[in-house]
Amino acid sequence: MRKLALSDEILLSIEKPARYIGGEVNMRVKNPMDVDIRFCMCFPDVYEIGMSHLGIQILYDILNRREDTYCERVYSPWIDLDKLMRDKDIPLFALESQDPVKEFDFLGITLQYEMCYTNILQILELSQIPIYARDRSEDDPIVIGGGPCSYNPEPIADFFDFFYIGEGETSYDKILDLYKECKQSGKSRREYLEMVSQIEGMYVPALYDVEYNEDDTIKAFIKKYEKAPDKVKKQVEVNLSEAYYPTKPLVPFIKTTQDRVVLEIQRGCIRGCRFCQAGMVYRPTRERDLEYLKKCAYEMLNSTGHEEISLSSLSSSDYSQLQELVYFLIDEFGSKGVNISLPSLRIDAFSLDVMAKVQDVRKSSLTFAPEAGSQRLRNVINKGLTEEMILKGASDAFSSGWSRVKLYFMMGLPTETYEDVEGIAVLAEDIAREYYKLPKEQRQGRVSIVVSTAFFVPKPFTPFQWTRMDTPEEYIQKQQLLRKKINEQLNKKSIKFNWHEAELSELEGVLARGDRRLSKVIYDAYKAGCLYDSWSEHFKYDKWVKAFEDNAISMSFYNSRERAEDEIFPWDFIDAGVSKAFLLKEYKRAKNSSITPNCKQLCYNCGAKVFACGVCFNNQEQAGDQTLLIDNPGQDLTEVEHEG
Repeated sequence: MRKLALSDEILLSIEKPARYIGGEVNMRVKNPMDVDIRFCMCFPDVYEIGMSHLGIQILYDILNRREDTYCERVYSPWIDLDKLMRDKDIPLFALESQDPVKEFDFLGITLQYEMCYTNILQILELSQIPIYARDRSEDDPIVIGGGPCSYNPEPIADFFDFFYIGEGETSYDKILDLYKECKQSGKSRREYLEMVSQIEGMYVPALYDVEYNEDDTIKAFIKKYEKAPDKVKKQVEVNLSEAYYPTKPLVPFIKTTQDRVVLEIQRGCIRGCRFCQAGMVYRPTRERDLEYLKKCAYEMLNSTGHEEISLSSLSSSDYSQLQELVYFLIDEFGSKGVNISLPSLRIDAFSLDVMAKVQDVRKSSLTFAPEAGSQRLRNVINKGLTEEMILKGASDAFSSGWSRVKLYFMMGLPTETYEDVEGIAVLAEDIAREYYKLPKEQRQGRVSIVVSTAFFVPKPFTPFQWTRMDTPEEYIQKQQLLRKKINEQLNKKSIKFNWHEAELSELEGVLARGDRRLSKVIYDAYKAGCLYDSWSEHFKYDKWVKAFEDNAISMSFYNSRERAEDEIFPWDFIDAGVSKAFLLKEYKRAKNSSITPNCKQLCYNCGAKVFACGVCFNNQEQAGDQTLLIDNPGQDLTEVEHEG
């Protein structure tokens, strides 16, 4: 029996001790003495969030399939245990073996959102691993970063030995095989890192320097190691149906944020929304085979005992065999009490029919994401959704028995005016009116509409990476304007308004497009007590402000200025497939409110076809290198589909 790292006394004194004991269903058990490589996979947030992350489950499965490797897990200790571990000098430990993380060969940290950066430093410090990569010795674990935020790794580059840019299925065998070779031949940590930089997709920050202009913009990236690549090319899994997929995922003992089986049906998105980083960096869109998905669904439900299965995708409605898959799941598992969760669906006749079969429409709410309050602004962001489509979807939903609708919007989008902000309230009112067009006997009481607004944060590798970001004061002013406009609507009592914190979004914007100079700010903020910054009750804005002031760095430099077209960005050394020239072209089209069609209509040469797979490959076969662009801002995408 495993000896737990925490005593019974400690476990009984903290919240949710099951976060720290491991032993979950489908947990991999190996003898650490029988393997050559020990790898600890980390999600730098609380257990309930980390256990819901599909990427960790996939990598956990991939690495543990190797007989020579034991992959274990660690998550951020919650505030209560964090204090106890510091007071009692208890090193952070992996869940499986309960051994200290500092004894492992690798610590792999997934970077899902910018506001977890101080948690990364918590993980390192509690593990008793030097926070700065330059201070680590031959005996310390190699610290790897990967995930969405690695597409601009520079703000945290000083804390990592190297970053894996792209999808984890492609190169981990090469990384681990090389490590074994280096270990057996007595090569140093530095020699290993130099050699790992030769594996496509790997970025070793210590092999580069950054030179700045007098105005603090970047002048040049300078290689300190001759063989380091000029460009780091992201890794893409070409055939998802032949890739690893965890059919025996871990099952926690406590409730997590996603307490269900997750079935990834495709990667990437064809839509080209200009604000969406995931839609750009995960190109090209690739689908998993229908029969493969059916097989995975059987195995996952059998191995976990879960009573819900969720289809994972950036835009599930675009999966070409969605109808066949969904009806199969309903027919096969619906009678066995298995619920089916269908996020990221467009509201059309098929979706409403499916949702009516898998949900109690009287209890559930439908979600629309118009993103902007006016048609002009939806064209700016290339949302591909007209007001007519939104109102028809709402009307069809109300006719089918729904009476609760959630609406998601962003404020602070490029070119946004006060009229666009007020348009959010008007659209909510128009949707409410669709409900009251129903005969009284068909209504389920009063309609309920929840308007939620997030503040737009420009991200790398999107057409909006050049744009300025609203200040917190501007956000708050728009927030107040929208609240006032909602209160002027006839159905104001049916409309509830939620919003995000402006200061949190401001910091996210800085970290999203920041450079290496921010590492000291992040370190100082952490040392001042910043932790779990994405949790509003723990966010300490004043401490962040002081850390910026102490380092003579201005947040407005990163957020409040329009970038020059030829400016070198901190992430320009990464080749994400989508070219900078294409993104700039899209930014200019956004300013003209011009719509660009989706990838299935025709290829418009974003650059991702270099991977020769997925929708890009299909388009090349069907249409060669033809390009279709629309310059009429008012043209509906449905018209384009007929033209295509």
